[in-house]
Amino acid sequence: MQSRKASSVDYKKIALLFDQYRIFYNQKSDLKGAEEFIKNRLDNNESIIFVVEDTSHTMVGFVQLYPIFSSTRLKRLWLLNDLYVDEAERGKGCSILLLDEAKKHAVSTNSAGLILETEKVNKIGNNLYPRTGFQLDNDHNYYAWEPTKV
Repeated sequence: MQSRKASSVDYKKIALLFDQYRIFYNQKSDLKGAEEFIKNRLDNNESIIFVVEDTSHTMVGFVQLYPIFSSTRLKRLWLLNDLYVDEAERGKGCSILLLDEAKKHAVSTNSAGLILETEKVNKIGNNLYPRTGFQLDNDHNYYAWEPTKV
C-alpha cells in the first residue's frame, strides 16, 4: 500500500470511493454528483485529499481535509471530514496510513491540529481514532443547525 496527495486528475477515481462513502452514511448513490463535488474541491483548492493505492495502483481509500480556523489559538485547524477505505481492503492498515498523512499535513502547515466527528454507532471509527492518538472530547457540546425544509 502506498499513500499520496491527490491531484485534480484523480477526481473520477476518488469519486468512486466517495460515492461508496456516502452510501455508507445512508445517502443515495450519485456518482455524477460525487464526481462534480470532488472535482470542485480539488480544482478550487478547497480541500486536501490523500489517497491510498494497492500494489496494482488501484485506489482503495481516501481522507479529505477541510481548512477551518481557531480564533482562540490564532491558527488553522483541519477538519477531517471524510475517511473511507474500500470494504475489501479494510484491516490492512489503509486507514492508519491515511491518518498518518493527515497528521503530517497538519504538522507541515503549522496548524493547531485535526478535528473530526463520527457517529456513535461507527464502531470501526470509534475504535480506530483513539488507537491513532485522537482523543474523545467529552467537555464540549456539538450543535447543528439546518435551514427548515420547505
